[in-house]
Amino acid sequence: MDNTHDLRLLLASRHPLLTVEMSEEARFMDILGRAAGALGLPVWVWTVTRGLARAGMQPAYGTIDPRKALDFIAELTDPAVFVFADVHHALQDPVTVRRIKELAQAARRGQTIVLTAPVFRVPPELEGLAIPWELRPPDHEELRGLVRRTLDDLRARNFPIALDDAGVESLVEALRGLSTAEAEGLVRRAAMEDGQVVQADVDFVRKAKAELLGAGGTLELVDPGPGGLDRVGGMDQLKGWLRLRGEALSPDARAFGLEPPKGVLLTGVPGCGKSLAAKCLAATWGLPLVLLDPGSLYGPYVGESEERLRQALRTVEAMAPVVLWIDEIEKGFARDRDADGGVSARLLGTFLRWMQDRPEGIFLVATCNDVASLPPELGRKGRFDEVFFVDLPDRAERTEIFRVHLAARGRDPEKFNLARLGEAADGFSGAEIEAAVVSALYRAFAERRELTTNDVVGEIAATVPLSRARPGEVEGLREWARERAVAA
Repeated sequence: MDNTHDLRLLLASRHPLLTVEMSEEARFMDILGRAAGALGLPVWVWTVTRGLARAGMQPAYGTIDPRKALDFIAELTDPAVFVFADVHHALQDPVTVRRIKELAQAARRGQTIVLTAPVFRVPPELEGLAIPWELRPPDHEELRGLVRRTLDDLRARNFPIALDDAGVESLVEALRGLSTAEAEGLVRRAAMEDGQVVQADVDFVRKAKAELLGAGGTLELVDPGPGGLDRVGGMDQLKGWLRLRGEALSPDARAFGLEPPKGVLLTGVPGCGKSLAAKCLAATWGLPLVLLDPGSLYGPYVGESEERLRQALRTVEAMAPVVLWIDEIEKGFARDRDADGGVSARLLGTFLRWMQDRPEGIFLVATCNDVASLPPELGRKGRFDEVFFVDLPDRAERTEIFRVHLAARGRDPEKFNLARLGEAADGFSGAEIEAAVVSALYRAFAERRELTTNDVVGEIAATVPLSRARPGEVEGLREWARERAVAA
């Protein structure tokens, strides 16, 4: 449902009092004008500088004082919409608030008062009477029109525009969640950066949008790095599942009757590539990757933690399409619920509601190392599309992981005895394999010679992996996964 249709339904339902928190006044007035016009309702607007005036007419005498403006409205009997713009200062006056309440309680036929402000706090006297309405960001059609007008203007100013129809659609999608002013500003900024608008500017716009929509340090835009899921050694079932779901992101999939995938929970042995999989997924799908740090949500004041989470989730929604990565999710929602006064329980409740109702375009990747402290509500079937368990790599996977890390450091994997390395690293995680390769490189460099298989084998022999240092923990993870997760 678009903004105009939604607002028209509210006006047609004859709600006497609406409150609107927004910063795009010109856009809101245009939407309100179309909604009211469809119902044949005239629009009156009050501002502190002009008073109360019907659209296209002079202000009524003496109505700069909001009390006088409300008295004037009380004398009118015809249906109409009365907008009080930036009224938050006037609402400090108890007489003004009382007059608004009386007019709203009278519920006069076809008359609606609309109170707007950039930040709105409804006075207690109006709670229950006032219906809050939110000006949502522009939809796809509105953004497409804005982008085409902006590109036409840039073209007329001799900026080369090298975007085909698919490129324009990508740019429109990248701007989703922004206000019209912010969206136009980013397109023009992209043009000014290099004197043109090309396909590469779509990525520039995505990154700039992420910076623009920062949420107080709780979110971080992560560079997923080059390449995609091929950088992940092993995890064939997980990679196949993700590649298959990636096909469902296209408009053709929606027409086919598929819904976009919502997310996965990755549990397993620490250091086995869960975080790497999240990064590589975003690169494969060509989506921005945003990291939510659960520990940063907690604040010292009552209600602050919950508000930080809500703000972060609103920001993520505005950034869609996006991959949201929550690393070690149990740390944010598994605190001592008695010791923290119920904060973690309220955070969990807020997050679960959001998971249930979140809009399309947000793919959630949550990782978890300590399944014992994972709230059971998060692991329940239906919260995620699938729960995967990432175990220690087997011999073939270890061989592939060695291949990936050697190639990533400029070495030809075929010059090494990969089978020997895979056998020697029995019980090693992916992170431990990488550490062995890096340590061997340090040793070879110090001796001013090229890296050899023996160097890596020597580092493996000198390392005690987690699987041998804490075998009970690893077996406990596997026991949990047998009934609750799919092998990655």
